[in-house]
Amino acid sequence: MTNTAPTSDIDRVIGFTIPQRHARGRIARLGPVLDTVLAAHAYPPPIEQLLAEALTLAALLGSLLKDAQGQLTLQAQTKGGIVSLLVCDYQGGALRGYVQFDADRLDEVADAPSLFALFGTGHLAITFDQATSGERYQGIVPLDGDSLADAAENYFLQSEQIPSLIRLGARRGPDGHCIAGGLFLQHLPDGEEGRERLHVRDDHPEWEHVAVLGGTMGVDELADPALPLETLVWRLFNEEEEVRLLKGADLHKGCRCDAGYIAQVLAKFPAEERAEMADEHGIISVDCAFCSTCFPVSVADITS
Repeated sequence: MTNTAPTSDIDRVIGFTIPQRHARGRIARLGPVLDTVLAAHAYPPPIEQLLAEALTLAALLGSLLKDAQGQLTLQAQTKGGIVSLLVCDYQGGALRGYVQFDADRLDEVADAPSLFALFGTGHLAITFDQATSGERYQGIVPLDGDSLADAAENYFLQSEQIPSLIRLGARRGPDGHCIAGGLFLQHLPDGEEGRERLHVRDDHPEWEHVAVLGGTMGVDELADPALPLETLVWRLFNEEEEVRLLKGADLHKGCRCDAGYIAQVLAKFPAEERAEMADEHGIISVDCAFCSTCFPVSVADITS
């Protein structure tokens, strides 16, 4: 692999494959897009960290979609945890997300609460929606493990029976801005070439090699904008016979709410229900949880 890359990288995700190891990967780094999403809510540090990692995971998994209009959604709903709901989604490089949590309960725990403290006996749902074909695939797994990355690895192991490795990390830089990075590695089934599928074999020497190398990648490297993403791939796999870099995607905040879209949604309600939603001035106020913005829509402007 030739190491040709820009001198800095942020708000971007790239893909790569290692043919001889039957492996593929994604690597992402988020910066200003995180600041924009987080600015909509005054999240305390543990919740900010959680959402930053979840958005990075959404970028890694969402970029797997070949359908440019397809959407990847991560949703964690919990029972007995500090966090009651976590939602992130990705569509064509656009990211959005938010967290509902109990601030009083968060104040009662340590500065770095465990995954169980945050989510209790919750579940993680990962949904892939293909816009062109209309197909939808969803898998749901318990929120087990020490981190969100562990839970995502369990998703692929249980739902896809494919070994995967996920590394996520976020930090505040010296300038106060949030930076997050992530690495996603996955062993491809040999069945694609007519051979026995990987998950029915007793050992995976090729995957073990890739996973060991991937496990050496630290958060400091993933969240360092001075290190191009291509350089990180090169550092990990420069001794491989071939590494193919794939087309990446630029990342940005992508809340799709606006007054026109909300008016279209409200138009689906019966006129009498819209009248009940409106205030004395005939205005329906709709709050967007993602961007924390209130959109006032006049009932008179809604056309059925």
